[in-house]
Amino acid sequence: MALKSYKPYTKSNRATIIVDKSSLWKGPSYKPLTIGQKNSSGRNNYGRITSRSKGAGHKHKYRLIDFFRNKEVEGTVERIEYDPNRSAFIALIDYSDKTKEYIICPQGLKKGDKIYSGKDAKIETGHCLRLKDIPPGTSIHNVELVPNTGGKLARSAGSSVVLSGFDGEHAILKLSSGETRKVSLNCKATIGAVSNPDQKNIKIGKAGRNRWRGKRPHVRGVAMNPVDHPLGGGEGKTSGGRHPVSPWGQSAKGLKTRKPQRSDKLIIARRRKKK
Repeated sequence: MALKSYKPYTKSNRATIIVDKSSLWKGPSYKPLTIGQKNSSGRNNYGRITSRSKGAGHKHKYRLIDFFRNKEVEGTVERIEYDPNRSAFIALIDYSDKTKEYIICPQGLKKGDKIYSGKDAKIETGHCLRLKDIPPGTSIHNVELVPNTGGKLARSAGSSVVLSGFDGEHAILKLSSGETRKVSLNCKATIGAVSNPDQKNIKIGKAGRNRWRGKRPHVRGVAMNPVDHPLGGGEGKTSGGRHPVSPWGQSAKGLKTRKPQRSDKLIIARRRKKK
């Protein structure tokens, strides 16, 4: 996919760069795999805002994606579509048993290509196998963390995981974040990297485009009154006078809030620290 820019008829057009989607399917999504979706606008079941700066946004429906890839029959790529719920593109697969499913579209997959899942699948883009059947050094995506629970790792645009090798009953994976971890050999993964790698090069161009995506304006703490934020108040423009914190006083400079998980023991090396 190429990037698309505009002639500067307006100030926002001058800065806007988006992904060119001219080669994608232009019709509606496949109706049996599409369901309605409600926008919570950052509110919980009591109607109270629990996630700030969210709301409005364009209406869109949810496409049901097959993250399990359990069908061990041949499938043909019917079309490749845009999905408003994720950064990657999706592909509609027409299987030989007369059923259809959406999958995360890998890079290089085209309309009419054949894909297959199972032990006998070849090491080709879009095919799904268990990690024990994939040779080391292969780029994979949509990787399961626990067997038969569906892909969890590397599902966003342009992402991939490298299968480094094997250690007993586990495969060693190198994630794009820099983390190295072990995963059961019986977990499934799809060959190739995820489509739409140019997603990272998009420039929104104007505030209104963020409003279409459901992002409301974010007000700086130092611009508020003391009653509203710990960094608020002061005579004139001030920088806050303390380390950055949330409106409730929680540190915004790397305070760890993650609870220990059972899978932590399978992490060999943590992701690299930001400089």
